[in-house]
Amino acid sequence: MATILITGATSGIGEALASLCAKAGHTVIACGRNEQKLAELAQIENISTCRFDVTDEEATKAALANIKCDMAVLNAGTCEYVEINDVEPDMFKRVFDANVFGVINVVSALIPVLKRGNKIVFVDSLARLLPFPKSQAYGASKAALNYIAKSFEVDLAHKGIQVQTLTPGFVKTPLTDKNDFPMPMVISAEAAAKYMLKGIFSSRSNVYFPRRFSFIVRLLNFLPEGLQKRICIKMRQQPKIKRENA
Repeated sequence: MATILITGATSGIGEALASLCAKAGHTVIACGRNEQKLAELAQIENISTCRFDVTDEEATKAALANIKCDMAVLNAGTCEYVEINDVEPDMFKRVFDANVFGVINVVSALIPVLKRGNKIVFVDSLARLLPFPKSQAYGASKAALNYIAKSFEVDLAHKGIQVQTLTPGFVKTPLTDKNDFPMPMVISAEAAAKYMLKGIFSSRSNVYFPRRFSFIVRLLNFLPEGLQKRICIKMRQQPKIKRENA
């Protein structure tokens, strides 16, 4: 059994993955900011917790200074969408702080203590493959994260430290519950966690899921840019989801 550190473990797929790993008998270090949720996770057998904000470099280094793990799943992140008539630079900064610099803060803290045979798992997104509407900040952050992961994979190879990317499609979480557009082939957080658990114990450097939706998006990624653009413009013109009044 492995010791698995998971960031963003207090919500969504991070929480589902932490619970699933613990149930499978692995030792889980669940990391997050939500003190109440961490307290709940700590009641689960095989789970210990670590509270810090990944966007705080010093707090991250302090929290992880004495942590040892076989795998680190860098899952913490956020998503905000661009309003084209009110482009907000601060929103881009918030997204990149969490999705890119937050990940780098964790990697910086862990690399000195990782050893041969350990693995770093970066969770990016299928959004990085196409110019989806309103996704300038989120998609760009995940594209940057994927490049960072691939570059680390090269630079850590001589140390015997494995690097892997997990690339999910739409997953139903409190974050995606805010989306006001159709989410094709959306899966539950629990289903996503099953894909992730299987993936992190595989030898693949890239794991895409769910299979059917990821196949479609990856196929679209190979189309000429002009055709990609027309398809994504069509997506932008799709009617928004009508939400019921509370």
